[in-house]
Amino acid sequence: MRQTRLVVLAVFSGLGMLASSCGYNVMQQNEEAVFASWADVEAAYQRRLDLIPNLVETVKGYASHEKETLQGVVDARARVGGVSLGKEALNDPAKVAAFQKAHSDLGTALSRLLVVVENYPALKANENFRDLQNQLEGTENRINVARVRYNKAVETFNVSIRVFPNSITNSLLLHLARKEPFKAEEAAKVAPKVKF
Repeated sequence: MRQTRLVVLAVFSGLGMLASSCGYNVMQQNEEAVFASWADVEAAYQRRLDLIPNLVETVKGYASHEKETLQGVVDARARVGGVSLGKEALNDPAKVAAFQKAHSDLGTALSRLLVVVENYPALKANENFRDLQNQLEGTENRINVARVRYNKAVETFNVSIRVFPNSITNSLLLHLARKEPFKAEEAAKVAPKVKF
């Protein structure tokens, strides 16, 4: 009887050690980190979207005849609002690419708007505009930091579902799919030209 108990205890101890090293919990934690990082990216983008109407209205007051540029920003913002990416779609490269493209177009429209501003010295000196511009610059930095953190979380997660013995646990129990990181845009491969 005592020997049977020892065998049962040894079997359960062995199973416990095996289960603790299978990576099940680690993969779940890593996937949750990806989702949390994605939420940070979305929050940074939302901050940008919230600032844009104020920026456009401020510029509109000074440069009412720059309708085309202002309308481009408004239209790009509307397109971004129509593209959402839930955490379920983070492993779909096409959906991630569409989301990135919409936000890239918005960034391009904002750049054109800031070039227009260069032609209006009174606007550049306006305290409200400077505050908005500083907030927008800070937001762009936050977006970049959030993207970097998201990519790091994706890397950690993707590695965790591919390494042994986690890969076995994933294929048998979890069936977690690889997540898509942010990728550089094609335009980012060409350095901007500065002319004086």
